[in-house]
This record gives sequence, structure tokens and C-alpha cells, in this order.
Amino acid sequence: MNDVVEALVSTVDAVCARYADPEQTWNPRLWDELEKVGVTLLPVPEERGGAGADLATTVEVLLAVGRHAAAVPLAETALLAGWLLADAGADVPSGPLTAALAGSDVTLRQDGDAWRLSGTLPRVPWARHAEGIAVLADGHVAYVVRGGFEVEEGANLAGEPRDTVHLRDAAPAQVLATTATAQAFRERGALGRTALMAGAMETATGLALRYAGERVQFGRPLAKFQAVQQHLAEMAGETLMARVAAQAAAAEGTGLAVAAAKAAVSEAAGTVCRLAHQVHGAIGFTDEHGLRHATTRLWAWRDESGNEAEWGERLGGLALDAGAGLWPLVTGGDA
Repeated sequence: MNDVVEALVSTVDAVCARYADPEQTWNPRLWDELEKVGVTLLPVPEERGGAGADLATTVEVLLAVGRHAAAVPLAETALLAGWLLADAGADVPSGPLTAALAGSDVTLRQDGDAWRLSGTLPRVPWARHAEGIAVLADGHVAYVVRGGFEVEEGANLAGEPRDTVHLRDAAPAQVLATTATAQAFRERGALGRTALMAGAMETATGLALRYAGERVQFGRPLAKFQAVQQHLAEMAGETLMARVAAQAAAAEGTGLAVAAAKAAVSEAAGTVCRLAHQVHGAIGFTDEHGLRHATTRLWAWRDESGNEAEWGERLGGLALDAGAGLWPLVTGGDA
């Protein structure tokens, strides 16, 4: 991480430390502050309204967002909706955005000079708070603004909005041809969740380390017991692996690195959650303790954008397809 990126991440950390409230399921004040910093459209090209940063910088910022359990759709806006619109040649509007991949029951059709979008989009992150939804359907990006869709509210385990969106002959504000693929959409979504999980794992591990150092049992801190030390060491190892995996996936952007990172970090998240709660004991499960803000998100995020089994299968498919070229695939990251 160079000095510029380090300074940017420090600024985001400071903003999140001041304004983030893990109890909230949507934090408009924090979103406004992050917009002022200029990170909400971080990887979007400058000519389309963004900052023109690379994926590596974006992942570092998402690590900070994950550390603070920030209730904002930064991954959805920066990595998905912003990417879809910019890739299709559209300027990206300000404000919180979200994105969805159209399923088989979603139809996009042209009605004279107008377009119509119909169907249901399940579990769309932050839909009720988004200014618009970018939908990838049939080789097109259809952008539907707030008021053009109906929302049936839902939530993940952490209480974050995961809404069902009903499109009833919606009239998109824009419909543009795109080269973006469903697989690229899934990979970018997985990259975002991987970075957020790596950040949340840092928080869970930090809380466990602090609690083990402060909590005295049988006359000495928990951190002095060998079994607890082993738990903490394993958590630290898994957390470091998650950060490195997210950074490596960002450097590659697609294919093998993303599949490997999401599979490995989703599995590691389960380990870190289990050990963090073992170190804390019963207090870690209470509403009053901050650990739950990290672990409930980790349990939710590990299954979003594909769980470890799905990405493990993808990884195996890439390896089989490579055949004799497996070694160059692994060492060169050419997926």
C-alpha cells in the first residue's frame, strides 16, 4: 500500500470511527461523509463521475468499511452498480445505488421506443435505500430509479437490508448495451464480500485479543491459558490469510484468484466466528456486546455472492478446464 492509499484508508477509518453505528441498518450520515471523501464511486472512471481508482485501492477501503460494520452499500455502489453503468457508457449518479443480476423470470423487452422490465429480483442489498438499481439483463444494463420499483423488505442475519424487488412493467431511466457478463458480476460481488469479511475478521480477532487480556479467570488473564492462546493464534492466522486473499483477488480481478479468495475466506470466517465466541463465552452472544456486529455479518456475508461450496466448485472447474495448463494457471493467475 503506497502513501496515497494509506492516507485515504486512514481517512475512511477516521470517518467510520466517528460516524459508523453498527446498530443502524442504514446510516445516511456516514454515507454523506464518505461521499465527501470521494470513495463511494472509487473504481468508477473519472469521465463517468468516479475517482478512477483500481480494485486494489477499492478493496483496502472496503476492508475499513468491514472493520467498522458500516451500514452503507459501498460495495454495491462502487463495485457493481457503478461498474455496470460506466461499462455501458453512462455517467454514474451520486447517492447510494445497488445492482442485481436478472434471473430467468425477469424479462426486458422493447415496447416501441420504450423499454419495459418485469419480474422479481430476490434479496437485493439495500434496495429500499437505493436511489436506483442497475439490472444486468440480456446483454443490457437497465437502470431503474427509486419509485420505479416496489420493495418487499427483508434482511440478512445481521439485519442489513436484503429486499425483494418487484418490477411490474417498470420503465427504466436508461437501457444500454453492455459487454458485462453474469460471471463478471458474480466475481465482483464475491470480491466485495471477501474484502468486507476480511475487515470484519480483523475486528472479531481484535475484540477476542482484548477480552482475553482483560478477563481474569482463576487468578490470571485468559490470554495466559494455552488453549486460549491457540485459539487466538489460529484466529490471527485466518485473519491475515483473509486480508492477503482479498488483496490478491483485487490484483487479479477475475477468475481463479477471486474464486479461491471467496472460498477460502468464507470458510475462514466460520472459524474466526467460532473461536471468537469461544474466547468470549456467553457474553459474546449478548445484544450489549460488540462482537455480534462482526460475527453476524461474517455469518451472513460468507453465504452472499456464493458460499465456499459454490466457489470451491468454480475453482475445481477452472482447474479441470486448465488440464495440462494447471501449473501456469496457479502460478500466473491466468484464469
